Amino acid sequence: MLDKSAPTSSVRISGPLSGFRIVEFAGIGPGPFACMMLADMGADVVTLDRVGAKKSMKSVAGRGRKVIELDLKDKAAIAQVLDLLASADALVEGFRPGVMERLGLGPDVVLARNPKLVYGRMTGWGQEGPLANAAGHDINYISITGALAAIGTKEAPVPPLNLVGDFGGGALYLVVGVLAALLEAQKSGKGQVVDAAMCDGAASLMSFFFDMATMGRWTEERNQNFLDGGAHFYGVYECACGHFVSIGSIEPQFYALLREHAGLTDADFDARWIARPGRR
Repeated sequence: MLDKSAPTSSVRISGPLSGFRIVEFAGIGPGPFACMMLADMGADVVTLDRVGAKKSMKSVAGRGRKVIELDLKDKAAIAQVLDLLASADALVEGFRPGVMERLGLGPDVVLARNPKLVYGRMTGWGQEGPLANAAGHDINYISITGALAAIGTKEAPVPPLNLVGDFGGGALYLVVGVLAALLEAQKSGKGQVVDAAMCDGAASLMSFFFDMATMGRWTEERNQNFLDGGAHFYGVYECACGHFVSIGSIEPQFYALLREHAGLTDADFDARWIARPGRR
């Protein structure tokens, strides 16, 4: 049963989204991160979790929520969820394609009751297509877009944590879509489905590098480009103390300062686009 008097967890009461209610179906990764950002902007986020989950909302991504435990296999609970969604501004779910529909909470059903609702969906591959129902993780989503192939050493790609797929290509694109749809709903009174897929977001994040490649200013070989470790003025070097220092001197004036402070007086450094020397 839904308990609308459930205690809050440091719920924000101010911010640009103050007054907006968002219903989150509990999940992992990009969905909770997206709702964390919405809560940080002042939205009243209600998280629906399974009975007995004992989900800790003390985590960074779980802050700013009301948490309600319920059994989505219970028809009475589904009816109560529909009642809750009838007065909500947005919904965020990250189930596999078809799950919400089977629960009786698909977009057609929910939007029929609340036409102004923004229905946010977070998946890896999208709602349709040959991979829609395939399992996957961040590393798989960024592999198919070419993002993983561009990051790493000459010998092999290196997973960049799960920042590019889950959080950059997933959560942030979902937040942008939800915010844009909320603006539209305020003007037209019509909600819409925001379908964010991590592989799509990761591909979008690669736009700059795709453009550079078409202009002949970027090669697919790792450690050969100015932002992937191939330039001596943009990279990480090990210091004598065993710690590391990051150098990012792309602009000519900053490159001049780098040479001055590092004592790079050799004429070989006059040409900025030279092969990168050793890391030490």
